[in-house]
Amino acid sequence: MTPYTETQQKRIAENIVKACKDITKLSPQGYDFIYKSCGFIAHYNRAGFIDYYSRHSLRDEIERNASANQWKNFTPSDRGYAYYMSKKEIYNRILGAFCADEFIRQHVQFIHIGA
Repeated sequence: MTPYTETQQKRIAENIVKACKDITKLSPQGYDFIYKSCGFIAHYNRAGFIDYYSRHSLRDEIERNASANQWKNFTPSDRGYAYYMSKKEIYNRILGAFCADEFIRQHVQFIHIGA
């Protein structure tokens, strides 16, 4: 199992955050990551996954499964440790983006200047 690279982690996390707002934006790489995460099922294929989450909240599901996707049962000496820690990093980047969005909604006021 090859760990995700920094570039892959960033790209996948950004895609899934976008897909939480518009599920049709879910890329094949984003789908491949999320359906293999704990608590998710594939819904047969990407199209089925998109169909299901067009009627349900992907964000709520990601938040509900957060603790199961921390892979706390792995230690550095375990086979696959680096891979699972890279998955944890992606999942936590997604959760962090949710927190940032929420903070901005609650605490940042935008002022429009000009005509």
